[in-house]
Amino acid sequence: MERRHQAVCIPFFLLLLLLPGRAQGLPAGFRGLSLGMAIEEAKQTLRGDPLFSYRGDPDVSFLPHSAETLIECGGNSYVKRAYLQFQDGKLLSLILVLQEQKLDHFTLFTALQRKYGEPESLTPRETVWQSEQVRFSLEKPLTVKYLEKKAFEAAKAEGAPAKDPSEMARERFVEQF
Repeated sequence: MERRHQAVCIPFFLLLLLLPGRAQGLPAGFRGLSLGMAIEEAKQTLRGDPLFSYRGDPDVSFLPHSAETLIECGGNSYVKRAYLQFQDGKLLSLILVLQEQKLDHFTLFTALQRKYGEPESLTPRETVWQSEQVRFSLEKPLTVKYLEKKAFEAAKAEGAPAKDPSEMARERFVEQF
């Protein structure tokens, strides 16, 4: 009797795996941009993607007193701005600020929840999904962030607040006056 029960449970479990809405693995990047990729490879990807308005080296900044590099570029269609933060030449974080006129938070949240399952954390400001390698978040008003989790955890452990690349860009702008 117990053996027959196991035989019924196994196919039922396999059926659950095939149902739509099953959570997929978290993405480690977007449209060819992947966490951990080299800066030159990221530049090539940006140049070749019409969704980004990458102008080349004018969009690249070296952060003072740091081994970090920041690429900030405009976007087209659904992407308003993109921020790529590199540490030691490798992509550490990718932040996409999306066009609120073309896409709403609820639609994107619903699609991400259907694709990746229930979030690990949900607050009025931020929804977070995590894996061993990636911290993936949707923030309000409409920003998607991909962070290399080991680097994120290391910065958090050191007590250093993780600086948002858009905040760093604003600081660089203000310093020009």
